[in-house]
Amino acid sequence: MKLMKTVAVATFLAGLALPALAQQRTLTLNTDASDPAPKAAFDQLIKGFEAENPDVHVTVNIFDHEGYKTAIRNFLTADSPDLANWYAGNRMAPFVKSGQFLDVSDVWEENGLKDSLSPALSSMTIDGKQWGVPYTYYQWGIYFSKDVYKKVGVEVPKTWDEFISNCEKFKAAGIDCLTTGTKSLWPAAGIFDYLDLRTNGYDFHMELTNGEIPWTDDRVRNVFAEWAKVVPYTTPNTAAIDWQDAVSNIVQGKAANFVMGNFAVAAFKDGGMTDDTLGFMDFPEITPGIPRAEEAPTDTIHIPAGAKNVADAKKFLAYLARADVQTQMNEVLGQLPINKNASVGDDPYLQAGFEVLSTAEGGIAQFFDRDAPAAMAKAGMEGFQEFMAKPDRLDAILDRLEKARQRAYEN
Repeated sequence: MKLMKTVAVATFLAGLALPALAQQRTLTLNTDASDPAPKAAFDQLIKGFEAENPDVHVTVNIFDHEGYKTAIRNFLTADSPDLANWYAGNRMAPFVKSGQFLDVSDVWEENGLKDSLSPALSSMTIDGKQWGVPYTYYQWGIYFSKDVYKKVGVEVPKTWDEFISNCEKFKAAGIDCLTTGTKSLWPAAGIFDYLDLRTNGYDFHMELTNGEIPWTDDRVRNVFAEWAKVVPYTTPNTAAIDWQDAVSNIVQGKAANFVMGNFAVAAFKDGGMTDDTLGFMDFPEITPGIPRAEEAPTDTIHIPAGAKNVADAKKFLAYLARADVQTQMNEVLGQLPINKNASVGDDPYLQAGFEVLSTAEGGIAQFFDRDAPAAMAKAGMEGFQEFMAKPDRLDAILDRLEKARQRAYEN
């Protein structure tokens, strides 16, 4: 009899628990956060979200970083998750235009994100609507040797004319004013992007990378005219070396400046540089009055059109956008939060980058090989590499890039 009572009580208690379990909802997130730091950041993000939303369980599917680029095209069509990792700007545009990402403008409006995430607003907006939430980026700019600047007796330039004037002094001292390594092509794109952003502005740059402007346009020629000013002061034969070799040129005092992303700081420090010898500056002004735009590849999360749990997915995006959440995530990632009310640690390069990006009223570009289609990006970067070696071939290079533009944007 006692046993029967115990069973009855247990059955009754189990019955009480069933509705609670039944109420727990599921969110599915697909991500390429397979490297240790991104994986740890996402683990922390999900743990925090579930703690505040105990009625929601987040299931995560992790893909290899390179494989994800193909996988996303498949799962958005065949087996859609509720949330998906991706990138801002023109990289998200195909999914927006094909109707595979949901408009989440309501999340932005209800949470004041046009203010708090304002640095990335332009790169998250298509047709006046927002299509995801950005959570991390990192700055590009000019990393330089403070020792070389001190040795030659020049100041950090504010304008391109001042930069070129410094180049003459570096050359007289037997030092390359600018170094880079374009064996892998992409470092040259960072130089082109900044020259275009500073010469013509963000809107023009986006139109160019979106295939709306001919490469033979005089405004494009103006960019290369500015680039031509620094070519004589650039490390020769950059096509034969990698970006790590260019880091060595700075470390050894053979060169003064390097246009690169903040991820290179670790390589500089591995070479023996310290905060006392490595400096960072924003790319100098070229055309006065153009709103300052920056280069900052931005990672994002979106709600696919086939999501089954849109309501909780929007809750997740709102959580992801918060200053405290972005602060914690980026401490793990070693990158920068986009929420301008977030905070960064005492790393001077992250502090400088946060200030530069948080005040970039002109917009945030993603990088040439993210902003342009793959075929155009490859042709463009090959052209940039060739121009640095043979600037007298500009006409032929631009004609070739224009033909590539006409092919790359046909579809």
